[in-house]
Amino acid sequence: MTTNVSSTKIDPSTTATSPSQSPNSPARDSALVALRKRLLSRYGIVLVWFLMAVFFSFAAPKTFLTFGTVQTIFGSQSTLVFLAMAAVATFAVGEFDLSIASIMGLSATVLPVMAINVGVPEWAALLIALVVGVLAGAANGFIIVILGIDPIVTTLGMSVLLLGIAQAISNLVAVTGLSLQLSNLAVYNVAGLPLAFYYGIVIAVIFAIVLAFTPLGRHMRFVGANREVARLSGIRVQRIRFGSYVFSGLSCGVAGVLLSVSVGGFDSSTSSAYLLPALAATFLGTAVVRPGTFNPIGTLVTIYFLVTGIVGLQLLGFSSWVSNVFYGAALVVAVTVSTIARKRIIRR
Repeated sequence: MTTNVSSTKIDPSTTATSPSQSPNSPARDSALVALRKRLLSRYGIVLVWFLMAVFFSFAAPKTFLTFGTVQTIFGSQSTLVFLAMAAVATFAVGEFDLSIASIMGLSATVLPVMAINVGVPEWAALLIALVVGVLAGAANGFIIVILGIDPIVTTLGMSVLLLGIAQAISNLVAVTGLSLQLSNLAVYNVAGLPLAFYYGIVIAVIFAIVLAFTPLGRHMRFVGANREVARLSGIRVQRIRFGSYVFSGLSCGVAGVLLSVSVGGFDSSTSSAYLLPALAATFLGTAVVRPGTFNPIGTLVTIYFLVTGIVGLQLLGFSSWVSNVFYGAALVVAVTVSTIARKRIIRR
């Protein structure tokens, strides 16, 4: 018995192409549009940063396109990086800290005062300065978390108090004279940039890994999103809130030490000038990498984005007042963008 199998010839011109197979299908186009929007929402500032650098390269080629400018931009912001990481630590868990600049200033003052005026060995003075930062952060945590006092009022009061203490122990004068050996901890050059620059990169990367990939980081983000739900889920909310202030104090202490050893001393009256740049970078960082959330890498990117704009404008002849305008405008824009992004996340 034989079976006849007839073969049917298929005309390619009559074959229907499914939407998923068409290279110009609406589904594929919408996916590309969604990807483009996602990339712009996460890395739009990086693109603006690149375009800004291109503009300044053409506007001031003899001054902006130099390695000296690169060193100015990337080699002078380590203090601000650690200060902004302190802000991120508290904001990430839903807290607020206006005393970060004063904690930094107190640590930066304690180091030269102990080493030069009191005569304590420099390494011991450095450790004391770090401990002072940790204790200041712990004091904030105790008052806010344990006693339940409003964080804005508490940290604003602590900011003024710690500034006064720093001015008192320094007798309202700049204390200088730290040794070159101690300064090398921050200013020693590696590939044309000071060691302090690499410290900032390391702390930002480690902090980002902790927030994104560890149970502690997930708990921190959970507490920041909804404190009550986190408590009902068994998370030790009070411990995490208190720990964020302690870490903030330590990071401020490191920032103060780096600042003090970089210049050989410190003037306690200048610490308040660091608060606005730190807050501006922290809030603007919520528009980068992880939109709507406080994140270390986004903050790191915006620090160098902002300083690039300021340095470029100053090279074009603008006075030093441009930094206040730039940071102030960035803070307003950052808070607006952060608020809108958070509302969109909640709606989803």
